[in-house]
Amino acid sequence: MNKPSFNPFHERGVALVVAMLLLLVVSIMALSMFRSYGVSEKIAGNVREKQRALHAAETAEQYAEYWLSSGTNAAITPVQCTAMLNANLNQGQICSNVMTTAVASTTDTWLTSKGAVGVSYLPQNLPSSLLMNVTTAAAQGTYYQPPVFYISYLGAPTSGDGAVFKIDAAGFGAATNSVAVVESTYIVGSESSCLSC
Repeated sequence: MNKPSFNPFHERGVALVVAMLLLLVVSIMALSMFRSYGVSEKIAGNVREKQRALHAAETAEQYAEYWLSSGTNAAITPVQCTAMLNANLNQGQICSNVMTTAVASTTDTWLTSKGAVGVSYLPQNLPSSLLMNVTTAAAQGTYYQPPVFYISYLGAPTSGDGAVFKIDAAGFGAATNSVAVVESTYIVGSESSCLSC
């Protein structure tokens, strides 16, 4: 009886080939997971910036509604708005030139620093340290600039006394392209109410 002899040099390396194939499959799966993680991270960042801009715009809109309903402000004569005022310095204006469209872009004349009109408003719970310093290349901050609002005088309501106003407000995220614009129609009379809320 002959016993078959075991010779390690006659092995074909099947285990090595299988292990290499499994390693290749696992590596491909890991790469695809990292790529999808990067896309998910970008989507989450965009959603965060959208929400920041929207909340800033809503804050400015609510302040404009408060400013209108706080007494004598609705009796201010509407003027041709040509400058940017600061609500934090107790400034405000009602514009006779009605904004026809509220496009969310920093190229709009009412949002750009060169031809900005309306009123900027820095909420009291938002320290100025969170605003980006747009004059430096290494800007650090959460918001590109303070939110702004624009109040247009639309005339008297069809019934009753008072005045109708349209409020456009824009908020900004951390970049120039993260802008949100909200709009409301507001009537101020013996009772103030939001017509479009």
